[in-house]
Amino acid sequence: MSVVKKEAMALTQVSSNKCCGGFQKVFEHDSTELKCRMKFAIYLPPKAESEKCPAFYWLSGLTCTEQNFITKAGSQQMASEHGLIIVAPDTSPRGCNIEGEEESWDFGTGAGFYVNATEEPWKQNYRMYSYVTEELPRLISAHFPADPEKMSISGHSMGGHGALICALNNPGKYKAVSAFAPICNPMQCAWGQKAFTGYLGPDKSKWEAYDATSLVGSYSGPQLDILIDQGRDDQFLSAGQLLPDNFIAACTEKKIPVVFRLQQGYDHSYFFVFSFINDHIKHHAKYLNA
Repeated sequence: MSVVKKEAMALTQVSSNKCCGGFQKVFEHDSTELKCRMKFAIYLPPKAESEKCPAFYWLSGLTCTEQNFITKAGSQQMASEHGLIIVAPDTSPRGCNIEGEEESWDFGTGAGFYVNATEEPWKQNYRMYSYVTEELPRLISAHFPADPEKMSISGHSMGGHGALICALNNPGKYKAVSAFAPICNPMQCAWGQKAFTGYLGPDKSKWEAYDATSLVGSYSGPQLDILIDQGRDDQFLSAGQLLPDNFIAACTEKKIPVVFRLQQGYDHSYFFVFSFINDHIKHHAKYLNA
């Protein structure tokens, strides 16, 4: 209990805006996992004023903060209608003064890759995996009318990778999972190889716990019904960074149902996310409100 109490003291409201009958808020807290001040966004639907609601977690992509999703994706209307809380954390620790953390856009700040780093100088702070799967849900349950038994997870790009690995590594924890243009097989792409080498070191057996395509092969748990949308004109798809075909092949082999929709003419941006977010929230609501 002491951990929850210590975390419970640390919440500071940064902003609050009425939206679709509920409230879009941002809070700041001292993270025990990341050892720094962190912000997260939370949408509280009207239903949350009178009862507990399921929580949909959104993980954003490279260079993003907690702001991108809440200002660009248009998720609040559907979350309001379905009575879902939406939690959107930041994408990395902030202000840790680690040498090199600001040097590139695809490693360090804004690029935590949702792993628990094991290498110096990253391992003290870069623990986004535990932050997202353990610390943040505890914090949300302690402070907000969120039903801890009803969680789901989604994300975009690096965050789509994060959503898939969180669901696959924790059978039964998340009632639904979906992703937009996820980095499906990071062990085989330049972004993933750079991040994993830096955070996890050269031993590739340590990388497998954070690679969705690799994890599918060993998954055993409640059936997952995975929804993935991918823009056909996504420059990172053609550059070989996302590799959805590898993931789909692994799912097919394991008979894990995945609905993969290649969306004609769409790119990698939040215009693409905005276009299909309603389908994803409906997909999650079906399982969260069951």
